[in-house]
Amino acid sequence: MNLTLDYGKTGLAVTLPADRLVAPPLTIQDAPPLADPAAAIADAMRRPIGTAPLSELAKGKRTACVVICDITRPVPNALILPPMCRVLEEAGVPRDGITILIATGLHRPNEGGELVELVGAEIASTYRCVNHHGKAADEHDYLGVSSHGVPIWIDHRYTRAELKITTGLIEPHLMAGYSGGRKLICPGIAGLETVSAWHSPRFLEHPKADCGILDGNPVHAENTEIALTTGCDFILNVCIDGKRRVTWVGAGDMLKAWEVGVQFCRDSVRAAVPERCDVVVTSCAGYPLDTTWYQAVKGLTGVLGIVKPGGTIVLAASLTEGLGSPEFQASLTDYIERGAFRPAARSGPAPADGVPIPGASDHCDMDEWQLVMLKKVLGVCKVKVVSGAPFADVLRQCGVEPVATVEEAVAASLAEYGPFAKLAVIPKGPYVLPYVAVAPKA
Repeated sequence: MNLTLDYGKTGLAVTLPADRLVAPPLTIQDAPPLADPAAAIADAMRRPIGTAPLSELAKGKRTACVVICDITRPVPNALILPPMCRVLEEAGVPRDGITILIATGLHRPNEGGELVELVGAEIASTYRCVNHHGKAADEHDYLGVSSHGVPIWIDHRYTRAELKITTGLIEPHLMAGYSGGRKLICPGIAGLETVSAWHSPRFLEHPKADCGILDGNPVHAENTEIALTTGCDFILNVCIDGKRRVTWVGAGDMLKAWEVGVQFCRDSVRAAVPERCDVVVTSCAGYPLDTTWYQAVKGLTGVLGIVKPGGTIVLAASLTEGLGSPEFQASLTDYIERGAFRPAARSGPAPADGVPIPGASDHCDMDEWQLVMLKKVLGVCKVKVVSGAPFADVLRQCGVEPVATVEEAVAASLAEYGPFAKLAVIPKGPYVLPYVAVAPKA
């Protein structure tokens, strides 16, 4: 079978043995793209879920902060932001009172040509667009401590705005179940101290801190509490299809509107296999998600539910920007030198649903949390990585095997598991939520 995996900006053509596939390639379910997404966005702002229209909320306000995802999320900002800003100005918010805040979390800033790519030329040239700097302590307000002891530090350009708005994309998320909604606030515009506690092993090692899970997920519960403490007047979220066309738009209350979008997303992205597989071929959804090893780990975690224990994940990721941040690289060095992940030790009873793991570490250094997730994967299966990256030795030291081609990786793995080994393939990686279908009882 010939197919193309999402890989970088061009894709990666591969040939896989059709007779070993447990099911056709797993894809996002057909959901018709909106015929007029601009009209749908305007209508969502006029008829939101659980709040007054944006035009009414904006009346009398002199400042508004609109939070958007950074370049790692393919949100159609050029469709969303111009009509949203017009609504704000028509309601009386002065243009110089509107701030577009890029929710980088702890990622690098988006500037120059990348900023234009992110928001569109009209917004980049007309409105104040600023990056969140998670490590800049003086740019955050302290809002107290959550019920599980996480200190809440949030970008003051948001906390001090009279009108607080977030936008975003709803898709499966490796830790928080689904993205969008509350995630724009935490971790999007949260400080390092907040993210380091929220991304610690006591949250991330919980068995329900996983893709597509909300009930009992302590990561989701915690950042929802943090977002509610911070406050949000209005959200506008979208869902997209495999070609990144808008399939759903919702706006309004941070929880109510987001929950409607999550249900739409869940119905679209779930893809079934009849049994766990010996080998799973996947991607990290191509550019901009597969540019670093840090981001590429997301392509691994989403398929754990369908790979057999001791099986193999074959991941194709371009890794054109290297390993990741300097902090992540430092954590990798520490991980490699020690031969184990440093803060993951835990003690105490098993965790209750939605409650952090008792006794586990309550802190991670910046970007170290992605090693928690890598550790989860390597505790279940083997990993082979196909990439043009020049740091094969580092990947090997991480416990994964660099391989020249997907075909080579698949052939070796199928030979290892024998003539009855089964294979699944997910061309768009973490945009799809695979699961094992349970046959009905006779």
